[in-house]
Amino acid sequence: MPPPIPPLPPRAPRPPISPSSAARVNRVDGILLVDKPTGMTSHDVVARIRRTFRLDKVGHGGTLDPNASGLLVILLGKGTSLSERIMGGDKRYSGEMLLGTATDSQDIEGEVLATLPYDLVTDTALRERMAALVGDSYQMPPMVSAIKKDGVPLYKLARKGQTVVREPRLIHIYSFRLLAFNPPYATFDVACGKGTYVRTLCHDIGEALGCGACLHALRRTRSGSLDLAEALPLEQILALDLQALAARVIPVQRYLNQLHA
Repeated sequence: MPPPIPPLPPRAPRPPISPSSAARVNRVDGILLVDKPTGMTSHDVVARIRRTFRLDKVGHGGTLDPNASGLLVILLGKGTSLSERIMGGDKRYSGEMLLGTATDSQDIEGEVLATLPYDLVTDTALRERMAALVGDSYQMPPMVSAIKKDGVPLYKLARKGQTVVREPRLIHIYSFRLLAFNPPYATFDVACGKGTYVRTLCHDIGEALGCGACLHALRRTRSGSLDLAEALPLEQILALDLQALAARVIPVQRYLNQLHA
């Protein structure tokens, strides 16, 4: 019979971690308004703010596509509890539509499906099509969206070249105005409710005009009661110290009070 295995010696206690050796985590609660540049995902912005200021909890109140700029509502600490409320709010955008070009993603980043003449399109015709979309209507979500089919976001299926059946969704457009028309580009301003895809508005206008169209540029200017005019460009925010950052944060209670004022 083999001799019994001797017990392991007791493990020496770990030395306490000193504050100087531990990574300090800061806590800031509230809403930070960021002017997002193009070329970054909303997740990229969240990650840079979290890393730069060593914050424990950072999220956002509604995604902006990488090729879109403007107001990105960053939620800090207890402010993350406002995520659904802010995502569900009305939005406002300025944008630019490209006439005569239809793409598979309904924006300029996609593969071109058709190029069609647009020389007969007038500013009057554009305004009429925009006005026709004001109010309630049903919109078919694009394949490049975060809506899920059997638990998988549509944009992931689109990347694989798949197209699936989608259900139209009820949307509301408060206003849709043509600001400038320099063919083939049309600059516009749109105020809309939750779940509206501006790229699809451009696509549908192109279809109605018979020339095709896609979204060329997009900038979010308002989210609920929060305005781009109160935001700072991301690089300026990243250059702040923690105290200066905290001074720009909208406290949760102040935001809620404004909603009910």
